[in-house]
Amino acid sequence: MGRLLIVSNRLPVTVLQKKGGYRFFPSIGGLATGLKSLQRSWESLWIGWPGEIQDEEARAELRARLLTEFNCHPVFLSPADVEKYYGGFSNRTIWPLFHYFPVYTVYDESYWEAYERVNRLFCREILRVARPDDTIWVHDYHLMLLPKMLREKLPDAAIGFFLHIPFPSFELFRLLPWRRDILEGLLGADLVGFHTYDYARHFLSSVLHILGYDHKLGEIITREHAAKVDSFPMGIDYERFSGATALPAVRREIRLLRQQLGDTKVVLSIDRLDYTKGIPQRLEAFSLFLKKYPEWRGKVTLLLVTAPSRVSLDQYRLLRRQVDELVGRINGEYGSVGWTPIRYLNRTLTFHPLAAMYAVADVALVTPLRDGMNLIAKEYIATRRDGKGVLIISEMAGAASELGEALVINPNNKAEVAEALHLALQMPEEEQVARNRVMQERLKRWNVACWAEKFMEKLAEVKERQEAFLVKRLRQANKERLVRDYASAKRRLLLLDYDGTLTGFFGRPEEARPGNEILELLARMAAVPGNEVVLISGRDKETLEDWFGDLGIGLIAEHGVWIKEQEKDWEMIEPLTNEWKEAIRPVLELYVDRTPGAFIEEKGFALVFHYRKAEPELGALRARELVNHLLNLTANLHLQVLEGNKVVEVKNAGINKGRAALRWIGRAAWDFILAAGDDRTDEDLFAVLPETAYSLKVGLTPSRARFNLPSPKEVLSLLEKLVDLGPRHG
Repeated sequence: MGRLLIVSNRLPVTVLQKKGGYRFFPSIGGLATGLKSLQRSWESLWIGWPGEIQDEEARAELRARLLTEFNCHPVFLSPADVEKYYGGFSNRTIWPLFHYFPVYTVYDESYWEAYERVNRLFCREILRVARPDDTIWVHDYHLMLLPKMLREKLPDAAIGFFLHIPFPSFELFRLLPWRRDILEGLLGADLVGFHTYDYARHFLSSVLHILGYDHKLGEIITREHAAKVDSFPMGIDYERFSGATALPAVRREIRLLRQQLGDTKVVLSIDRLDYTKGIPQRLEAFSLFLKKYPEWRGKVTLLLVTAPSRVSLDQYRLLRRQVDELVGRINGEYGSVGWTPIRYLNRTLTFHPLAAMYAVADVALVTPLRDGMNLIAKEYIATRRDGKGVLIISEMAGAASELGEALVINPNNKAEVAEALHLALQMPEEEQVARNRVMQERLKRWNVACWAEKFMEKLAEVKERQEAFLVKRLRQANKERLVRDYASAKRRLLLLDYDGTLTGFFGRPEEARPGNEILELLARMAAVPGNEVVLISGRDKETLEDWFGDLGIGLIAEHGVWIKEQEKDWEMIEPLTNEWKEAIRPVLELYVDRTPGAFIEEKGFALVFHYRKAEPELGALRARELVNHLLNLTANLHLQVLEGNKVVEVKNAGINKGRAALRWIGRAAWDFILAAGDDRTDEDLFAVLPETAYSLKVGLTPSRARFNLPSPKEVLSLLEKLVDLGPRHG
C-alpha cells in the first residue's frame, strides 16, 4: 500500500519564528484530529503552507525539520500571493458566495490569477514528492483547481477531494465568472466529498447546467474521466469530548465558571466572529426572548464567546463593532444589580475551558446563517455525559441533518429562536436525556475517524470501478500495436464518425464546420497508398458534400441512408419514403415550443429534435417525454427513434451506420480496419466489424468498441501519427 498525501491550505503544525529558531505547535483543529487515525494506518505526508517564511536558507532548514519531525512538506508562498490567493479569492470571493452572501463577493481578476498560480504551485510541490502508488487527498475551497492539475500530470493516481464548507445552489454558483474552471478542477478527483447530500446535489446540478454532464447515482462520466460525488458528514473525536469532564483541568475550569455565573441558567454561544454565523441575529433573538418572557430575567445568562477571525477584512471589523454595540445595548436595557444578561468573551479557547463551558451550559445556541457542518453542536452533545442539556441548532448548519432530535430553528426567525430558548430552558430532564442519548449514539458511531476511513474506503471502491473503464482505454502498449499493424498493412479501411469524434459538439450543427487542420488531415490520410477513408455521419448529404466532397474520401450521410463512394454520385441504400414526416413534424414542433432553446433539424429522410442549448434538466425531461410519445406514434410506421447526444432523431427503421459500412467492409480483404465513433449510433458500426478490427469509442461510457479514447483531440493525435507513417509503409 502506498502513502497517503494529505493536502490542505495550512499544515497541521503552526510555525512561529522566534529568536534563535522556530517553535512548532501541533494543531488541534478538526481536520488534523480527524486524520490522526489514517496517519496511524497509513504512511502519510501532509503538504501545506507553514506560514510566511521568506528567507531561502531558513526555508531549507524548516523543510528538513518539518519532514523529519512532523511528516510535513511545506509549500512556501510570497506575501503577495497569500494576500490575493487566501485573503482575496479564497475569502473575499469563494467564502461569501458559497455561504450565500453574494453582496460581499468580490470578483477580481488578480485574485483569480493568484488562486490559479498558488494551486499550480501546490501541484508542483506534490509532483516533487509523489510516488506512483500514493493516494492524494485534497482538502477545502482553497485548492479546488488542484485535482485537475494533478490528474493531468498523474492520470492514474487515486485523488480525493473534500469540501469543508457548503456548496451553493446553481443559481448562486453561476454568478462566479470562473465557474467552469472550478467545476472542471474538482472533477479531476476520483471522489468529490461534501458534508451533506444537499451540497452534493447542488454540485451535481451545477455540473449539469454548466458543463452539461449528467450523473447516475452520483457518478459523472466526462470524456476524460469518471468521478463519484458523495456525502460524508464530518464527525468529531467523540471519546475526547465524552471523557473531558473527568479531567482535573476541566473540572477546575467548571468550578471557576460556576463561581462566575452563579446559579443562573446558562445559554452558551461559541463561534468564530464571522458574518456567516448569525451572531447579531442571535443577540437580537435573545433580546426578544428577554422581552417576551420577562420571568427569565435574572435567571439566565448568555455566555457569548467569539474567536477573532480575519480582522483585516472590513466586514469583520464592522461585525465586531456591531456585536459590541448589541451586547452593550442588551445589557444596558435588561441588566440589573447582580445580573448581567450577556457575558461576552472575544478570544480563542483551548480545549479545557471549551469543554468546561460545554459542561455547564444548560442550552447550546448554535444558529449560523449558513455553515458547512458546525462541529460545536456535536462537541456539546458529546461532552454531556449525563445526557442533560438542550441543543438549539440552525437548519442552515450541515450538522442539523444528523441532529434532528435537537430543537431545529430558522436563524432568521427571531420569534422562533426566542420560543426555542423558552422551550429549552423548561424542558424536563428526562426529555433532554432521551433526545441526547439518541444523538450521542449516532455521533459515537460516526466519529471523525470513521468519517476519514469511510472516505478512503469509498475512494478505493471508486478506483476499482474505474478499472472497468481503464481496461478498455487505448493505452500506450495497445496504441503501439495499432500503429505497427497499420504500418505493416497494405490495404487499410478507416471508418470515422465526425461530430463528437473528430470535433467537439456545438450549440447548433452548422457551427461544427471543420477547420483546415481536420480537412488537411483527412486529405493526407486519403492520399496514402492503400488507404480507404470513409466519413460516416448523421448529417445530411448536402452538408457532407459541401464540407468534405473534394477530399477523395467515401461519405455516408444520415446514419446510413445515403452513400457516396469515391468519384461516384450519391445513392440511397434502399428506396425510402419521407411521407411520414407530415405526421411526425407537428409532434416535434410541439416539444420545441415547450422547450426553450430546442429546435428541429430536417434531413432528407430524418427529423431531429436538438436540445443542446435548452436548460439541461428541462431538455432531458422533454426528450424522455418525446421519445415515449414517438414510440407509441411510430409503432406501425416502420420508423426508428434514436437517442443521441442531446438529440432525438426519427428515421426509417433498418438503416444504420453498420449496414452502410458493410458496403466497404465486404468489398476487400482488408489488412487493417479502424473505426471511431462516440455515441449510440456508432454501436451499429462497431457490431459489424471483424474481430481483428480496431474500434475506438470516444468517451468512457460502455460500448461494443474494443478501446476507449478520452476525447476528439486524442483521435486526431492518433490519426496524425498514422498518416505520418503511411507514405513509408503503404
